[in-house]
Amino acid sequence: MNPTKLDRRALLKALSAAPAAAALPFRAEAEEAGLITTEVCMVQPETTAGPFYVEPPLIRADITEGLPGLPMGLRLQVVSADCRPIPGARVDVWHCDAAGVYSGVQGDTGSFMRGTQETGADGVASFRTVFPGWYPGRVVHVHYKVFLPGGQEVLTSQVFFDDVMAEEIHARHPAYASRGAQDTTLRADRIARSAGRGAVAELTLDPSDGDAVAALVVGVDAGSRSGLLERLFGQG
Repeated sequence: MNPTKLDRRALLKALSAAPAAAALPFRAEAEEAGLITTEVCMVQPETTAGPFYVEPPLIRADITEGLPGLPMGLRLQVVSADCRPIPGARVDVWHCDAAGVYSGVQGDTGSFMRGTQETGADGVASFRTVFPGWYPGRVVHVHYKVFLPGGQEVLTSQVFFDDVMAEEIHARHPAYASRGAQDTTLRADRIARSAGRGAVAELTLDPSDGDAVAALVVGVDAGSRSGLLERLFGQG
């Protein structure tokens, strides 16, 4: 077996245990609405920019620079306060590598796990990366910023992942062996807790190669930067 891949059966078992699986019956409704996940459609709350945002952005889809880890496609769909996709928005992402290290800081001149993409007509910005590692006191996460067409920054936030999935990936993929299981859960992480369930990405397996695919609908409010959108399917 290719050591960069996970055992597909084991990961599917973890997927079935993840809370997001409960939303799968609503896939058709989400697709009809033009959304890429079955999670709630909401304005994402601001979170701390966290460590090590570096400008200028690197305009590229593949941000791995050949570093190890479980390959992961990351799709962020930027939508307005009425859940309409926003084309031409700029999305910057950055996260640590499998060993929990950030590039471009503390004397390091690297640029791995950093990149910028513009959203298409469907509001989606797509990146090729690896599932992040972790560092003490934080759950696995990806940082991001959203800028509207014209350059107005409207959101700084973070993407999170289900604890069961993170533990399964870190336990089975050799790139994370030096770190072991993350020492913090979503419930214990203050930033993840304040962001809420709507900031947890929908994580699936690509049936063709076993790679991970993470997706999140990112609602932005250019006016107040706050407040919830109506949830999908009349859930309030």
